[in-house]
Amino acid sequence: MERSNNTVTEFILVGFTTDPVMQLVLFVVFLGVYSLTVVANATLIVLICNDSRLHTPMYFFIGNLSFLDLWYSSVYTPKILLTCISEDKSISFAGCVCQFFFSAGLAYSECYLLAAMAYDRYMAISKPLRYAQAMSIKLCAFLVASSYLGGFINSSIITKRTFDLNFCSGNIIDDFFCDLYPLVKLACGRKDGYQTVLYLILCSNVITPTVLILASYQFIIATILRICSTQGRLKAFSTCSSHLVSVTLYYGSILYIYSRPRSSYSLDTDKIVSTFYTVVFPMLNPMIYSLRNKDVKEALNKLIK
Repeated sequence: MERSNNTVTEFILVGFTTDPVMQLVLFVVFLGVYSLTVVANATLIVLICNDSRLHTPMYFFIGNLSFLDLWYSSVYTPKILLTCISEDKSISFAGCVCQFFFSAGLAYSECYLLAAMAYDRYMAISKPLRYAQAMSIKLCAFLVASSYLGGFINSSIITKRTFDLNFCSGNIIDDFFCDLYPLVKLACGRKDGYQTVLYLILCSNVITPTVLILASYQFIIATILRICSTQGRLKAFSTCSSHLVSVTLYYGSILYIYSRPRSSYSLDTDKIVSTFYTVVFPMLNPMIYSLRNKDVKEALNKLIK
């Protein structure tokens, strides 16, 4: 990728604070969160691969979600840890491009994957007798592959358009990673075409999957309401409650950051929200999908014994 501004060879990441004590505290916190993220997601992947009871469409998607979260967190957290303990806050131009590309690709892929998981829950609840046949391994693999493909194609587009901008307003990024709005803030010149691409990317990767998820849950709710017994309704709802929590947390934070008017953009507030979906959320997902899951608990006990 050619640089639009040859004078920019690196960016400076401001991070969260310049207080050495707070930086050390944040280092310990982020190290703990990242360690737990790696262990939890890796364990869930191993359990799904090793236990035949977990070889179902739902766990196939959950395993891929854990794979995404594992790498998604790894794109950000090591650099955050280094920034906390090092006086060197810089990131090279190429490093910033790579971080932006992979973070966007993984984030967009997760948006599509969560939509595919909503369809899986719809089939499981609305058509339980045909579920195994309808959600074949070929279809599941196609949905996952399409999620990755769609995510990284869109990431390639937005990465190229972003780093083709002319960064003439300095190289200091007031954030802890190479994020979209802080980078655009450093650019000058006309951005009309870029704004159009940005809105198209937002519609393609966030709004469209959100609409598909809402449509799936509309059918799911309609099906649940037709169930006569209260116990049957609760059982049906419990099969999709984890996914619903995951979707609400992930899409809620992303929509808060990227769908608001630029006039309401607040760096300090958005740093906190960004931390949630980039660092904390990948740690929470394995817990959301396993804490109340009997099959996962039994598979874990079997692995330990």
